[in-house]
Amino acid sequence: MFSQPPLFEPEARATPEADAGLRAVAEEIVSADPTGERTARVLRRTYDMLLDGQHTGRYQWDQLYKTEKTHFGTLVEINLQREFGFADGVAMDFAICGVDVDCKYSQLRGEWMIPPEAVEQVILGLWASDDQGEWSLGLVRAEERLLTASQGNRDLKRRLSAAGRAQVRWIFLGQRLPENALLRIPAADVERIFSCSRHGTKDYMKRVRGNGGSRSSLRPEGIVIIGQYESHRKIAQELAVPVPGPGESVSVRLARRRAEHANRPSVALDGADWVVARPDDPVERAPLLPDIKE
Repeated sequence: MFSQPPLFEPEARATPEADAGLRAVAEEIVSADPTGERTARVLRRTYDMLLDGQHTGRYQWDQLYKTEKTHFGTLVEINLQREFGFADGVAMDFAICGVDVDCKYSQLRGEWMIPPEAVEQVILGLWASDDQGEWSLGLVRAEERLLTASQGNRDLKRRLSAAGRAQVRWIFLGQRLPENALLRIPAADVERIFSCSRHGTKDYMKRVRGNGGSRSSLRPEGIVIIGQYESHRKIAQELAVPVPGPGESVSVRLARRRAEHANRPSVALDGADWVVARPDDPVERAPLLPDIKE
């Protein structure tokens, strides 16, 4: 899932005009996250935090309020800093290799809103779409010549011009986001999963188990529910899906590993190797998960 190499090629940028600060930031990010897996997990975790499906029954972007969507960028910034341990910047969000970096997220790739104080600073720009299951990360220095005019904008924020977007150095472009399995299964099954949470946490955890619970009813459709237990957490790690915390669970559809799945994370379960299913993978009965102790 995370085998695509970063697009930024340091040697290709080694010219007298190269931006040394931007290059240093790019090389540090590639060093800390060579495949993009850590950043992808941050984005997945941020979506899951904001949707808070266990308590709200929401599982897709369009179900969020406008103010929550606006808050996504702030949460991504916080979670990135926690994940990578970036220092606070002097005037911007982060300091990476001593370079001030402003972190921005946009629902449209490359359409980051740049405030006056970030002009001439390095922008770490993110884009992600849970519906499309993709994300991208690029760097650009917000030079005056690369920005649109600010007329009519009360807070004087600006976007990159067409020339500015062409200058974005994409470190990761169109990478696969850890899957939100609920977007790939029938609505009736999603309703069955979330109906459990209306009866409290203890009853919820009981009903997602096997023996007639959601795990049993969803198994013929290839769906497993990974819980908070250590044996389940190891499965989530091997499949590169969000790892459940206390009181949490993660639903995911699985497919038997075949030749075309060679580069995807897999886990051995019930006598076979399994991968996270994509929409074009056939539906097959899910494996049994390891026994758990309360």
